[in-house]
Amino acid sequence: MTRYFFAIILILFLSGCEQKSTFENDLDSYFKNAFNTKGPGGAILIMKDEKIIFSKGYGLADLQTNETITSQTLFNTGSISKTFVSHVILDLAHEGKLSLQDSLAKYFSDFKNPAIANQVKIHHLLTHTSGLPDNRRLLLDSIFLLTAKDEENFAPLKLNDSLLFEPGSQYEYSNPAFNGLALIIEKVTGKKWQEVVKEKIFDPAGMKTSVITDGPYPITGVSHAYLKTNDVFIEKDYGEEPTFAAAGNGGVWSSVIELAQYELALRNIKFSDAKTIEDSRTIKEYPNWKSSSLPFIGYSWFIGKTEDGSKMIYHTGTQGGFYGDYVSIPEKGITYMMLCNLPTPQEEKRAAVLSILKKYNWLN
Repeated sequence: MTRYFFAIILILFLSGCEQKSTFENDLDSYFKNAFNTKGPGGAILIMKDEKIIFSKGYGLADLQTNETITSQTLFNTGSISKTFVSHVILDLAHEGKLSLQDSLAKYFSDFKNPAIANQVKIHHLLTHTSGLPDNRRLLLDSIFLLTAKDEENFAPLKLNDSLLFEPGSQYEYSNPAFNGLALIIEKVTGKKWQEVVKEKIFDPAGMKTSVITDGPYPITGVSHAYLKTNDVFIEKDYGEEPTFAAAGNGGVWSSVIELAQYELALRNIKFSDAKTIEDSRTIKEYPNWKSSSLPFIGYSWFIGKTEDGSKMIYHTGTQGGFYGDYVSIPEKGITYMMLCNLPTPQEEKRAAVLSILKKYNWLN
């Protein structure tokens, strides 16, 4: 009878363990199928409120050294970097050191057409609604763009004769707009903008290993990015990818762990103030909006909805072979981070992760 009793207890215990780990097993199985352990891969983190419920790395950070990817591996975050530049601009506005209504003419006196500089405001750059044509590749060759920094990437925009549309009336994603915002930070503070991000965001958030490109990318301590061509992986980051050195639009290097700390710092108001952060994550509706698509962007953050209608704040990142996804669903207390060093469909993986979270009631 005793042996029978203990057998039942053992079965129940093992069953409980299996149920407890199924959520992790489903995620782990999905990403093991998505990434080859002997090639480039990615790091994944999921946080519920302030507790990390899943965190794991897959594949190799460096194909030369066979260094494996972990949740502490630094990746170039691509356009997720824009949110850092945006929050510094917003903080400087909160401090009264600039206004979002300032025109570009206040900071750049060398626009070929001064009327353009007077029309475009800082908030237009933050929302990708400036109408400034991205004419870099028309005026600058790809070799020059391999090492061109923020100043060189923004300079061609000042040579435009006209705008694509009236500022605030339409949306067109602009990388060099954020090179311009980085330069404005430097003009206002008298410091390198990379230093200001560290002071205002990295340090308060506890992001101790995150760094920002300043000319050459960090030589050590970071992953490399790759593209697959004819079944061979080729490196595709600094030195191979034009505009990679232009950091305002994509220069932040971080890990999924430290991006989670960034999100917690935003939620817990560890920098800036609650009103400014909330405003950054609120859709901007311009009175002169003429696009057939509804507005969907705050100050650099994209705002959407989950299947059940919950607000979803997100930003993807793509630069060279680096791909990333940053997702926050505040009503559910869910944060999802993915950083990869090879091309991968961010939205497809996000949908799969949210499906698994829903299956195990983490979205309740």
